Amino acid sequence: MLTHEIPRGDGCLRYAVSGRNHGSPLLLLHPLGASLEVWQPQLAELELRFRVLRMALRGHGGSALGDGPPAPCSMADLLDDALAVLDAEGVARAHWCGLSLGGAIALQAAVTAPQRLRRLVLADTAADFPPRERWDERIATVLSQGMEPLVEPVLQRWFTAPFLAAAPPEVGQVREMLRATRPRGYAEACDALRGFDLTARLGEVRAPTLVIAGAQDVSTPPERGEQLADGIAGAELSVLDAGHLANVEQAADFTAALVGFLAD
Repeated sequence: MLTHEIPRGDGCLRYAVSGRNHGSPLLLLHPLGASLEVWQPQLAELELRFRVLRMALRGHGGSALGDGPPAPCSMADLLDDALAVLDAEGVARAHWCGLSLGGAIALQAAVTAPQRLRRLVLADTAADFPPRERWDERIATVLSQGMEPLVEPVLQRWFTAPFLAAAPPEVGQVREMLRATRPRGYAEACDALRGFDLTARLGEVRAPTLVIAGAQDVSTPPERGEQLADGIAGAELSVLDAGHLANVEQAADFTAALVGFLAD
């Protein structure tokens, strides 16, 4: 695996490239407050088949930001970051797989940069994330108190109670990702989520699409995944017995669904 950085704004973007040099490119986009390491459960299997690119969003997972206040941020801005990583690696078109916030970025790409996509996987995500007040509260909390007040509540939403009890190592790794996220990066991503709504544009998606939902996901309940699959022509839907981070909680089933769809 090779890890790289590219300058971006007043910071830089960290990303990793691994797998088959001549395989089809696959871009993996992580959730809010996580990092590129969240894809570790899928990595060994994906590297056998694809040229895997994983990026850390601004202020997440070692992607640095300056010390200034949060700047206005839209999903289009985060998409531009993702495209900058692909451009740095000379990738014109890739498979895109995003989870939660990462899924929103991938959906933005499918609507506004369709020429950059081969296949699309939208996991535990939605076409919009109301209410705005929720994001206002999170931004205020993280900027005044840092990440710590959000960590345990987020874990409670992301994982089912049985998994929280049974998998301390996996939960602990995600806990450390959350704690390591820069407050400014988290706030800017929240700003992108509160202004995001592509509900009326789902019919524009032309890339072959797989939607993955967690049956016990309280952050983006499975009916939100159903809405995506109903709105995107020809989209497939896979519902896993998991909470929000289905790729961690049901890693083998998630990987099988992802590989099976991309290998079609």
